[in-house]
Amino acid sequence: MLIAEYGALGQFLSYRSALRKKQPERVLYLAISQDIYSDFFSNQFIQELIAEHQLKLVIFEVMKEEIVLWKE
Repeated sequence: MLIAEYGALGQFLSYRSALRKKQPERVLYLAISQDIYSDFFSNQFIQELIAEHQLKLVIFEVMKEEIVLWKE
């Protein structure tokens, strides 16, 4: 599971970099489930990466299919 999250993070950073070149006015959010956020993204190191790269997150509840938190 951990490898998938790191892969998603790397993919997001690459996509955001490409998007900034083509459409710099657009804002990209990384959507993650509440479970993944609790298990992986709440880690101190990951929080530091989020801050360093100024990631914007949308955390959602899978079963309810609703957004529970926007993190700017």
